[in-house]
Amino acid sequence: MLKRRRLILTTTLLYTLFILYFMFFAFGRGDSEVDSYTFIFVPDNFFKLPNPLEFLHPTIMDIVSLGNTAAFIPFGILIPLLYPIKFVRFIILFMLSILVLETIQAFTLRGSFDIGDVLKNSSGAVIGFVAYSVSIRMKGTWRSVITMGICIILLLVVSWGIGAGIDKAVAKNPGSFVALNEWENSSGVTSKKIALLPFKIEGQKITPQFNVYDANNKKSETYTYKFGGKDFYFYLNYGIPDQKDLKGSVSVSVDGRQIFLSNFEKDDPLRTPQVFDWYFEQANEITITIEGNEKVWDVGYREMKHFWE
Repeated sequence: MLKRRRLILTTTLLYTLFILYFMFFAFGRGDSEVDSYTFIFVPDNFFKLPNPLEFLHPTIMDIVSLGNTAAFIPFGILIPLLYPIKFVRFIILFMLSILVLETIQAFTLRGSFDIGDVLKNSSGAVIGFVAYSVSIRMKGTWRSVITMGICIILLLVVSWGIGAGIDKAVAKNPGSFVALNEWENSSGVTSKKIALLPFKIEGQKITPQFNVYDANNKKSETYTYKFGGKDFYFYLNYGIPDQKDLKGSVSVSVDGRQIFLSNFEKDDPLRTPQVFDWYFEQANEITITIEGNEKVWDVGYREMKHFWE
């Protein structure tokens, strides 16, 4: 009995060192030029339900994601083998340990504190604990081992299924298209909606559905819209109408940083209508600058929302 306990203790210590190595030294940790602490308190996903096709050509991140759960299953088996412990006490102590390790990772710049990893690591330990608790009720060593293996597989599938459901329920999705019809121009005046008259670009008839903007018979015009930190997909169409001097440009800036610029010259081959779309995360202000004979139309956005919003 004592020999068996020593073997389990040695296995636990060696496996713990193995996990610590991967947490603090593997994958080039410590070699990067990161010089700031990273703390992620909101998980980007709980569990991603794996697509079987992804396992045909798995990436390093696929393996890491799966390992965040599977690698901690043995702790749910080894610890109760060493010390009889109730589930609530086990999971509390285990989560506290993972929280400490994640914090050390962040402060030593060998990774980030990621609450998503804490949840996945703890879920792996729970799967191991439950599988062990079920298996010890079986008679015979092989029957217990087989039962434990089946339980682990089933619990992993169930966890992924539940996690995928949670992800889908709390994920943000693009809402309805909202046309931006009231912009503040360079004079500080709110733009007025003008008649949506059709025009042609390269012989293609364009009929704006929501709005249309140009330089207002000036060399250039600037339009600004405040979003107040929203997450959204932004859309606009642009081009120079036929029978106009083929010279103009359109640029888009977010919070003072230019992210898009298109210049049209006379010999530019891209004469057909173009579409610009971009995802903005927590943008406060968008500015569109139109020069020359450029036209911009059907400008709008789709805000990212939860299903209950």
